[in-house]
Amino acid sequence: MKRFISSLKRMTRPAKPLVDETAPQRGERLGRRRRPSLETPKTSGRFALAIGLFAAVYLVIGARLVEWGIDPTETATYFRSNPIMSARPQILDRDGRVLATDITTFSLFAEPRRVIDADEASELLLTVLPDLDPKWLFKKLSGEQGFVWLRRELTPGQKQAILDLGIPGVGFRSEKSRFYPGRSTAAYIVGHVNVDNQGTAGMEKWIDDQGYRALQNSGLATEADLTPVKLAMDLRVQHIVQDEIEQAMQRYQSLAAGGIVLDVETGEVVAMTSVPDYDPNVPSQALDKNRLNRMSAGLYEMGSTFKTFTTAMALDSGKVKLTDSFDATRPIRIGGFSISDFHGKRRVLSVPEIFIYSSNIGTAQEAEKVGIAGHQEFLTRLGLLSKWKTELPEVATPTQPKVWKLINSITISFGHGVSTTPMNTAVAAAALMNGGKLIPPTFLPRSKQEADAVAERVVSEKTSDEMRYLFRLNVADDRGSGNSADIKGYRVGGKTGTANKVVQGRYSDTKKFNAFLASFPTDHPRYIVLTVIDEPKPEKGKHYATAGWNAAVMAGNIIRRSATFLGVRPEFGETGKSLLVSY
Repeated sequence: MKRFISSLKRMTRPAKPLVDETAPQRGERLGRRRRPSLETPKTSGRFALAIGLFAAVYLVIGARLVEWGIDPTETATYFRSNPIMSARPQILDRDGRVLATDITTFSLFAEPRRVIDADEASELLLTVLPDLDPKWLFKKLSGEQGFVWLRRELTPGQKQAILDLGIPGVGFRSEKSRFYPGRSTAAYIVGHVNVDNQGTAGMEKWIDDQGYRALQNSGLATEADLTPVKLAMDLRVQHIVQDEIEQAMQRYQSLAAGGIVLDVETGEVVAMTSVPDYDPNVPSQALDKNRLNRMSAGLYEMGSTFKTFTTAMALDSGKVKLTDSFDATRPIRIGGFSISDFHGKRRVLSVPEIFIYSSNIGTAQEAEKVGIAGHQEFLTRLGLLSKWKTELPEVATPTQPKVWKLINSITISFGHGVSTTPMNTAVAAAALMNGGKLIPPTFLPRSKQEADAVAERVVSEKTSDEMRYLFRLNVADDRGSGNSADIKGYRVGGKTGTANKVVQGRYSDTKKFNAFLASFPTDHPRYIVLTVIDEPKPEKGKHYATAGWNAAVMAGNIIRRSATFLGVRPEFGETGKSLLVSY
């Protein structure tokens, strides 16, 4: 044991240094003093470590500042490239009246990473914007995003109230917002934009489709470089049409109503609208399924207005003359169906009488004279069975039987069995009034020379003259169904149409779709006016709800109020009876 302890002591005894640290070194003995080293390996490593730590700390701080303040992928880039900041061209009517323009508004945004207390910020914002969802707002403010929208298009009062709250991480951004001063007056033509200021309907969408959207997305859509878009619409006439159909919808307690005014020489749509309508300043209203542009996007069996085209077809074919007559004493029986007249005369009727009495029996015989193939070809030639390509995106494609049989031709002759748009109907009627030339419709200004360049002759001038005569006769003669549209001095002509609606696969005896197809002045027509009304009820004190009692009245009122704006001067002295004698 003693030997083990002794060994242990020797092992733990400090070792003797190889060099005596207290003894002078060789350099000192020679009189030279050693310079102390400024940097040893140990101190050099510590110094580098300290510099690295400081650099790392400042790098982290800098990165966070960039992330919070100038994150290029979020806030800053958003504002540089956001299309809502881009201007849109103004939309004007034909005389320069503003239909759509840009205004500057302010919208509220937040940078959640800079919000100190999301709960407190939510409570404060709700005092000014109580309609915001509290849970949604708190989630937005407490998230990790660099940028979120909270509310678009604030009122000046809301903006100031939020500023007064002094909430960190919340700010405002000016943006371009679309404003429609006419509200619903021209909604179905002008259209509207979405929350990102991009056109989604009407002429607003057409503007984007012409290349504006690409310009907008590239950030080059500046207000100074944009030329206003001028339409063919006359805002004064548009307002009259809108007012009359709104009154008619209430007066006749109908589901819907509509109207269009078309220039027969140029194909310009001077006015067009339908009700129920919507305010493009509140585009969400357009989502309602009942708010439809019925004049260009609605498909209907146009009823007896189609007798206009059947008569024109028969006359233009040369197989029927204006002086011919047809036996309308008995109903037509075909395929188990009986076709009769609403107010049958039960006698032989001349072609003019077939037109003014709106005889189904006589009109069907006119169609038989031409034949099935000729009938289909004629309606196609007039554009009634094809979709028109216009600037307006909302245009429907007409429907027709897959195979035309005799019964199809007979029912189509008086407006049942084919569904087309009121706009197609107006365009086809314009060709019968303007001398026989079919001119594609347009919502942009077009000169007569430009129209002549795209016009296509579809009927002879003689047929056009005869149809103008029949139109005027139907309104001016006491026996005609269109007397209600006879506005003295303007020589109005037209044709009524009362179509039974299809309900659960069968034609209803009580639900009607009525129309009146008018032109004026008939000696030298300038405009087509077409009015429609869906499921009208008899006016108070009246017993009928056929087209002569409502749609014709609507057209007459539109002509009476708008003729002077359209440059048509009243003239007097001509009567319907003199027209009747002339043939």
